[in-house]
Amino acid sequence: MEKHALSQPGAVPNASQPDARWRDIRAGILDMFPFCLAVLPWGILAGSMAVQAGLPLWQSVGLSALVFAGAAQLVTLGLVMSGANVVTILITVFFITTQHIIYALTLRDYVSRLALRYRLPIGFLLTDELFALSGGKSAQQPRSVSYLIAAGGFFYVCWVIFSLAGIAMATRIPDLARYHLDFSIIATFITIVVPMVRSISTLLGVVLSLSLSMVLAYFQVEGAVVIAGLSGMFFSALLSRRGGEVL
Repeated sequence: MEKHALSQPGAVPNASQPDARWRDIRAGILDMFPFCLAVLPWGILAGSMAVQAGLPLWQSVGLSALVFAGAAQLVTLGLVMSGANVVTILITVFFITTQHIIYALTLRDYVSRLALRYRLPIGFLLTDELFALSGGKSAQQPRSVSYLIAAGGFFYVCWVIFSLAGIAMATRIPDLARYHLDFSIIATFITIVVPMVRSISTLLGVVLSLSLSMVLAYFQVEGAVVIAGLSGMFFSALLSRRGGEVL
């Protein structure tokens, strides 16, 4: 069986094996393709909302190209349209994207021995979708650099294209939000979360987060999603430690 483990600092898996590298690139693109289809409505919605928020074309495109975070973009645009100040936007986006800290810590053993020129693009391209794919193998046989960059890069290109489509459609189809394109956000995260529920503690944490988010939203508690998410994570971690599971 072909080995993908990172054994030398700065090493690139399969660097001396062009065929294996191209196989990883193809595999990364093919594995990411379903996620790209799932976020098509999401990207269109993000692009159209940027136009509705009054952003010029270059800012609308730049938001997708530089921020590259669907949930953060939609929340930011919603806050901009509601007249929120910069501090509120920064704090809200920070908490919404805190899961990327966990992603980075989880993948640290995979990429810490790579050269900086590989760590930086992997860090930029690290989305929920790429993290889900990167966890498909064990720590003894991690994804290769070619796989991670190809999968993440393909998703990035698709996201920018979908956002451009939303920007173009916003001028021709007013109020795209009424078509409930944001449902794709739920569908995308279901496909990410469900395969990662591999223990009782994780399952109970997800159930708690889901239940608590609905209750808090019903009572119109601000920050319901953030509170529910953090509560579920702490509850899952507590159960895992008590049960002797490996985090």
